[in-house]
Amino acid sequence: MKGQPLTRATRTSFAERYFPASDGLSLYARDYGHDNPQAKRTLPIVCLAGLSRNSRDFHLLAEQLSAHPERPRRVVALDYRGRGFSDWDPDKSHYQLPIEAEDVLTACAVLDVEQAIFIGTSRGGLILHLLAAMRPTLLRGVVLNDIGPVVETTGLLLIRQYLEAQPVLQSWDEATESLKRVHGASFPALGQADWDDMAEAIFREKDGAIVADFDPALIEPLRSISEDSPMADLWTLYEGLKPVPLMAIRGENSAILSPATFAEMAERHPRMRSVAAAGQGHAPLLHRPDLLAEILGFINGIS
Repeated sequence: MKGQPLTRATRTSFAERYFPASDGLSLYARDYGHDNPQAKRTLPIVCLAGLSRNSRDFHLLAEQLSAHPERPRRVVALDYRGRGFSDWDPDKSHYQLPIEAEDVLTACAVLDVEQAIFIGTSRGGLILHLLAAMRPTLLRGVVLNDIGPVVETTGLLLIRQYLEAQPVLQSWDEATESLKRVHGASFPALGQADWDDMAEAIFREKDGAIVADFDPALIEPLRSISEDSPMADLWTLYEGLKPVPLMAIRGENSAILSPATFAEMAERHPRMRSVAAAGQGHAPLLHRPDLLAEILGFINGIS
């Protein structure tokens, strides 16, 4: 139900925003630091999550950016349609990048975001490739979190595998342990608190069980992928990011963003800031101290 917390913790550091998409579907965003006069002097940050993820992925990062003692920021984190507090779309064909990119533009218009620094994790970074073509003046800086113009088929197959194999969970402890079993080998850097936070971002309580917080129809496009499927290629759209300050993060153990693609991204965007997330896979947690320091250095170098 709208307005009620999805997780065990009650959050008070953000305002909840509900607004209609262009087709009338109800969308949701978290708005951090919106009432801080000091934050209005700096560029806002807009956070875009991965395929099955939502605004809660960015909660700890948003808290730290919005409450920074020297340069607080307004931070907006979105739930795409079919995720989190946003409505599930009755037309499942709408779960596609161009429509989600339009939803991001709608959110920016409704929330009075004329220009921003965008942080895109996985699918969120793909959306940013589209926005660079659709509304280039909106982007004052971009952080791509473990995503680039070429998406590895092997990585997509792994995502499909763990999204399809969602277990029935009866407690938050079970949810945390389930994530550790699936992702632990790729994320040796994470501690128990990180796994607990990840569980709260991914799952919600529903009818006495802990369930993944997305419309299962999101998995459908992945079911047509095989090992022989050609990899997606967005290099043409990536060219649109060249005028924009860019930081790209690659998880050390990522199966989505290859070292070769990461290196080519830097070659094609000579001013790109390349950051490796040690001990993390797809996709790195951005609030951890090493990445937080890199993000702060990057965004404060823009405005």
